[in-house]
Amino acid sequence: MIIAVNTRLLQKGKLEGIGWFTKETLSRITQNHPEHQFLFIFDRKYDEDFIFSDNVKPIVISPPTRHPLLWLLWFEIRIPLVLRKYKADLFLSPDGYLSLNTRVKQLAVIHDINFAHRPKDLPWLTAKYYNYFFPRFAKRAKRIATVSYYSKEDICRTYRVPADDVDVVYNGVNKLYTATSDEEKATAREKYTNGKAYFLYIGSLHPRKNICGLLRAFDAFRTSVDSDIKLMITGGEMFKTGDITRTYEGMRFKDDVVFTGRLPIEELHQVLGAALAMTFVPYFEGFGIPIIEGMSAGIPVICSNTTSLPEVGGNAVYYADPFEVSQIKDAMIRVANDADLRADLIEKGRKQQTKFTWDKTADQLWGSIQICLNT
Repeated sequence: MIIAVNTRLLQKGKLEGIGWFTKETLSRITQNHPEHQFLFIFDRKYDEDFIFSDNVKPIVISPPTRHPLLWLLWFEIRIPLVLRKYKADLFLSPDGYLSLNTRVKQLAVIHDINFAHRPKDLPWLTAKYYNYFFPRFAKRAKRIATVSYYSKEDICRTYRVPADDVDVVYNGVNKLYTATSDEEKATAREKYTNGKAYFLYIGSLHPRKNICGLLRAFDAFRTSVDSDIKLMITGGEMFKTGDITRTYEGMRFKDDVVFTGRLPIEELHQVLGAALAMTFVPYFEGFGIPIIEGMSAGIPVICSNTTSLPEVGGNAVYYADPFEVSQIKDAMIRVANDADLRADLIEKGRKQQTKFTWDKTADQLWGSIQICLNT
């Protein structure tokens, strides 16, 4: 069979959540199934590291898909031409975007539909594109995969998709994220926080990630306790970061907040392992990979009690309501002051994170592909 794949998010040094999903699943699927040919469709020059096996044929079609008008051109005009030319049996899209202009079977991985519930978090035209096309993608898809039962229920309810047509394929976690030594911890803290302990946020700077709430909670934490603990925020800017800037500028303890930007994965491993705790308190999340990254690195996790996060965190994290700054602050105080609690969360986290591996994800996604190919 010929399986065409949207690989536009495989960009060297710029992988984020869906990019990592794409890399980790496709590297396994292509190598495990040499009997099939895979067409990797890129929208710009690709890195050879992403050509995972001999049965992968890379194709570059312009233009780079940087905004909604180019998404429309790429998926509705360029993609159908490629599918027709190479006689593809299936189009797999790990970021959920499909084409409404082809009869080829399509499998969409829709990680979540946060934009249906929080459209104001996005630029106006982006929100309009998502909320016009994704309901149509969901109807057109031969099958849908998503990353949590929460997202499955949300997609089925919002888009009126039959539950039997949606598969849950949990995310995995990078094997590099392991506990670090005391010496490595000391080195990372010296480099970034002058040797001080720190809470850590990992992820994009995006309104639904509740960075403003986290900053306010940290300010309240430092006001409430005699502590020199810092807050580190790691990740790249996305949409509408003005509120983050204004909140930061109004903080009493803003000098104790460290913004690192996006870090290479090796450096992120060191920063993660040295953190006092992960603080991940978004309003809406389809899965929440940083939770299991923190667990894998052997640190306690504070996270939101909303959407998919309790499903992923189980009993191994300390929950807070992301809409209540005081709850996030209280969680920080409790985790910072209670060594026994931290040890308990770390031990439970070690067990919880074993439920999520990229091998399992790839096998489950391959199951969805097989159903599409055989029906």
